[in-house]
Amino acid sequence: MNMPLNTSADTTNLVEQARFNMIEQQIRPWRLLDEDVLDLLTQVRREEFAPAPYRSMAFMDIEIPLNASVEEAERTGQVMLPPRVEARMLQDAKVMPTDRVLEIGTGSGYMAALLGRSAAQVLSIEINAELVDFAKDNLREAGITNVEVRMGDGSRDLSADGPFDVIILSGSVAEVPQGLLPLLTEGGRLIAVVGQEPMMRATIVTRKGSGFETTQPWDIIIPRLVNFAEPSPFKF
Repeated sequence: MNMPLNTSADTTNLVEQARFNMIEQQIRPWRLLDEDVLDLLTQVRREEFAPAPYRSMAFMDIEIPLNASVEEAERTGQVMLPPRVEARMLQDAKVMPTDRVLEIGTGSGYMAALLGRSAAQVLSIEINAELVDFAKDNLREAGITNVEVRMGDGSRDLSADGPFDVIILSGSVAEVPQGLLPLLTEGGRLIAVVGQEPMMRATIVTRKGSGFETTQPWDIIIPRLVNFAEPSPFKF
């Protein structure tokens, strides 16, 4: 007896079921309450931003390597973050359609795509030349035209490109980069994961006049962004 072959419709149904499960079982329970963000996760096709060898893992609650070598990806921190982490950061950023956004750490371009669908304009900085090209290709295929991906070092002076309504760091840092805070507009938000293993906290810094208000609503450990300052290992 011949078994029926899978059709393209069957494959599409499986993918959409996996996307639904990702949203309902991983993301929504992680205090993801913004329906606009949840809708966006159905519109921007995460699997199309994953490297081809890892597309079957796109909806899993894991970090996906962006290098040919898993070991290299772990060493450099060049990964797609778990879906629930990116979704929660996007929710906390409270991006408005008129906002200008800076992202540091483009990776595959998936977060930049989410931001592009939410904001007026996005500048995304990536230090790895191969990932710059990969992200540009992914964004072009997704039809997203309001995101500029630029090769650069996000730890360097970006004052010429400011100001920004939202700044998102798609990787962890030891401390809030003080050089980025003056780039925020009034009411602007910086979202970063700050700290050292085994304790890192999502940190939201909001500009209020001449000062800044900081909250740390949740804990997560994610790979480092390169070249940002680390605390000295020496103690006196």
